[in-house]
Amino acid sequence: MFESVAGSRLECRPMSYVVLARKYRPRHFAEMVGQEHVVQALSNALTQQRLHHAYLFTGTRGVGKTTVSRILAKSLNCVGADGQGGISAQPCGVCQACMDIDAGRFVDYTELDAASNRGVDEVQSLLEQAVYKPVQGRFKVFMIDEVHMLTNTAFNAMLKTLEEPPDYVKFVLATTDPQKVPVTVLSRCLQFNLRPMAPETVHAHLVTVLANEGIAAQEGALRLLSRAARGSMRDALSLTDQAIAFGGGHLGEETVRQMLGAVDRGHVLALIEALALGHGAAVVQGVAQLRRQGLSAASTLEEMTLVLQRMAVHQVDAAVELVDADAREEARLAALLPPDETQLLYSLCLHGRAELGLAPDEYAALTMVLLRLLAFKPASAEKKSLKSAEPLHTAPAPASAPAPAPASIPQAAPAAAAAPPPPQPAPAPESPPQAVAAVDEQDQLADAWLPAHDSTADDVPPWDALPEAKPVVAVPVREQPFPSSTAATSDALPGGVLQPTELGDFWFDTVQALVQAEAVAALNRELALQSQLVARDGDRWHLRTERQTLNQASTRDRLAQALQSLGWSVHLQVDTGVVSDTPALRLAARAAAAQQQAESIIMSDPFVQQMMREFGGKIVPGTLHAAPVSS
Repeated sequence: MFESVAGSRLECRPMSYVVLARKYRPRHFAEMVGQEHVVQALSNALTQQRLHHAYLFTGTRGVGKTTVSRILAKSLNCVGADGQGGISAQPCGVCQACMDIDAGRFVDYTELDAASNRGVDEVQSLLEQAVYKPVQGRFKVFMIDEVHMLTNTAFNAMLKTLEEPPDYVKFVLATTDPQKVPVTVLSRCLQFNLRPMAPETVHAHLVTVLANEGIAAQEGALRLLSRAARGSMRDALSLTDQAIAFGGGHLGEETVRQMLGAVDRGHVLALIEALALGHGAAVVQGVAQLRRQGLSAASTLEEMTLVLQRMAVHQVDAAVELVDADAREEARLAALLPPDETQLLYSLCLHGRAELGLAPDEYAALTMVLLRLLAFKPASAEKKSLKSAEPLHTAPAPASAPAPAPASIPQAAPAAAAAPPPPQPAPAPESPPQAVAAVDEQDQLADAWLPAHDSTADDVPPWDALPEAKPVVAVPVREQPFPSSTAATSDALPGGVLQPTELGDFWFDTVQALVQAEAVAALNRELALQSQLVARDGDRWHLRTERQTLNQASTRDRLAQALQSLGWSVHLQVDTGVVSDTPALRLAARAAAAQQQAESIIMSDPFVQQMMREFGGKIVPGTLHAAPVSS
């Protein structure tokens, strides 16, 4: 109470307004909207008394997880208006248990917010109540919201009780992120996934709510609110509350659009029509108008993706019902824009939202995203100019003459662009002359389109736009001949043809002994294998290698130390030059000989000969390998 100066009293009364999201929270399964699959399963289970001891409700925010848990608690504890009722899928709502649960003061119904009570102590305190029977109701119901926020220790603490609770205890878990819930908990629960609600479902519910509230609303405003809710009924009702306050008790489309910062559908339709007709200048002017009105570029792209998605549906299903003016306009645009360009523009808009934050100006980025369609139109569509809506009328060139450069290619050096392509290399003898001529003609046509200056891949027109050419005749593929032993030997030798020497025999045996004793490794092992012993002068040995990288002082010292282990105390001198007798060459020669012997054995085998003769079998080149020769 407050007393005024004149002595009169002013009475201050508390506000009794309840927000729409709480006022219209469903209290029965029949009032649930958009979750028929969950309602049906729970109703049948309650009717048939097939009750599970743990339920897990998953879904995004505002779809009814907490609401379902409260209705389930009322169904389990309802005693009816006369006090003689039992478990029912239709709680009365007037008994003491139902009213107390709705008011949040039922002693046997406990809600735990795991986001703020996520430790093991809080969970143990909750589980300690499970040993006591219900005080007032038929069941104790423990509801843990945002259960994925619990710690691993807290999850482990509740596993045993969650698996085998007393008959009078029911667990209800709710989460927006079931991926973070351990599988040991998921396996103990009956899981229900509450789906995001379609805009049509949200729209129908908003119509009912506003009719009960006696608030007039325009159809366009309800559509905007339904889409802005993104599948959440709570968000839809909260936005409706905000829109009612913003519009002074009236829901107008322009008012709601201004509140949400949404782009007028007319701007989006005009931009799509300009793109369909190739009006590049109109696209730029439309983006400039969005800038002047302060409308969001991201919202523009988002709205365009919605319109393009509906246009794609119209293009594949002409029987779609045209329920409003927007649907009729979308159907008209669907006839203007080819399906392939619709899909391309949808992808550009979808991925273009990520580019807005990278550009210094989001409206400039929006302009580039939209003009990209005109720059990369499919070849089947009519080419449009970025400056005018009139198509370019050019006389068709003869098939035998090089085609003119397209309008999108810069007109620098026209004489060079029309110049004949460089001569093609002579075809292989195995290729038929008509096939080579057809391929050369196709290459000449492609080269005629290339500009004379250095260009990027984007300057090259698609192949569909090239003048029609003669069909290409298939060129037979030559089979790779089976490699001969002589060719394999010459190719496998790293330093050329092997020319054995007397010092080579001695050096090969020495290196073999070093390798078998594992006295050399890494670079010093490679130096030993790739070098040739040129001369021996007492304790001074002269080696030669073709690899300059192996001629290092540290490598020579380590190889000399390895030779000491065999009793050779020598000083090594290494130079670089051509070699003809190294251990590596000898090993390669041995491998070639083994390969030749293996080929000879296989080719002379009677069974192989029979398979090749009777069934046309052949040995695939490169698949026959001899056993590796040890170094």
